[in-house]
Amino acid sequence: MKNNWIGILTVGLALGTAWAVRGQFGHHQGAAWAGGIGALVFILVSGRDDWYKKVFTITLSSAFGWGIGGMISYGLVVGYGRSDHFPNVFYGLLMLFVVGALYGILAGGLTSLSLQSTNEKKVKWGSILAEMAAGGLIGYYFLVNQLWVFMTPPRSEAWAVCLGAGLALLWHMARNNYTSPIRVAIITALGAGFGFSFGNFLQTLGNVLEINFNMWNVMEYSIGFFGGTSMVYAIFTSRWPEESSKPLKWESRTAFLIFVVLIPLIVFRQSLRFSRLESRLGELVSNEGILFLSSSVAAALMIIMVIILGFILYKSKIAYSRNDVMKIMVSYFITYILISYIVTGALTGQFHLNHHLYVVNFLVIVFLLSKKMPVVFTPPKKEINSKLWLICLALIILVILLLTLISVNIHDGMPGAQYRFPLDG
Repeated sequence: MKNNWIGILTVGLALGTAWAVRGQFGHHQGAAWAGGIGALVFILVSGRDDWYKKVFTITLSSAFGWGIGGMISYGLVVGYGRSDHFPNVFYGLLMLFVVGALYGILAGGLTSLSLQSTNEKKVKWGSILAEMAAGGLIGYYFLVNQLWVFMTPPRSEAWAVCLGAGLALLWHMARNNYTSPIRVAIITALGAGFGFSFGNFLQTLGNVLEINFNMWNVMEYSIGFFGGTSMVYAIFTSRWPEESSKPLKWESRTAFLIFVVLIPLIVFRQSLRFSRLESRLGELVSNEGILFLSSSVAAALMIIMVIILGFILYKSKIAYSRNDVMKIMVSYFITYILISYIVTGALTGQFHLNHHLYVVNFLVIVFLLSKKMPVVFTPPKKEINSKLWLICLALIILVILLLTLISVNIHDGMPGAQYRFPLDG
């Protein structure tokens, strides 16, 4: 049992760290890279040879699941949680729970479906994506355009797209009797939702106590940690086919190209090309040569990563071992951390404590993974316990209510506070 929880916490530590790094990049591409790292670590913890062999298809499904939620605008919602007005704070923390839950449904559902697929019953990814796209459009136009349900006016209401897509995903899994993926999706939703809400409270508390640290990063770490631990707990306590389907060569290679080449390329284009660095770091340094060097070093790091992982792909003939997956994880994770140093101005002399903590977390994760402690819960659970989930949801809402009461009584407003509802009087 001790090894079980060490393995689960290792995954939570990995996704928490990667999600904190994601704060330097944001959006879909940053969330996708972080989600892929979380999947790589849980594959290593699992100890399953068949999951090693489909490493890129599993990590791509996780990256896609966590990445979809990147379209949601939640800056104003975070601001509501920083106010000193009870209705606004409670609304803010509750909506952050909703946003985190949407991340969790999509990520937990898609990741676990890649584990469910067998040669006898393959998951129909084309149908799933089409249904999710249709559900997203219906959800947005029905909730936002017809019912005028707004979470963060006047900003984007893309949360409704994710809600529609998530419901469509759950419906598809229910129709096809994918019990375990449903279980993983719901438990991950509860964990990630709580993590985001609790993280916003920690951010407020840290600012009130004047802790000299990037408290926004603490909030990001919280959703990653709780989302990662809940997802992997649900995975390791659910039933899965004894032998998962081995991906075809073209499937593995396509997943490799998207996961290893396309996602980093988008991250580079959005955050690390010269013009982006100039707009972000221009006030810190007037020497354009340093900015060009920073962009070039970031590009070189990504190219080296692609070469290393491409060599592993070629050498393994798609029959990956645990050692191969470990090399993939280390290369992918350390590149993410190094470019986060660059995007925040390391080559201009700017260093931040939270980045050094990323490295410490990374070393701890590698150390724990070297112990090879597969997580095994016996017997695994099969049933869908909707009553227990409702009880957990009610408890989370009560905790959010308590956090709201504490938050509104420890400060009189702070910078960045937003107000969705008018103040009393």
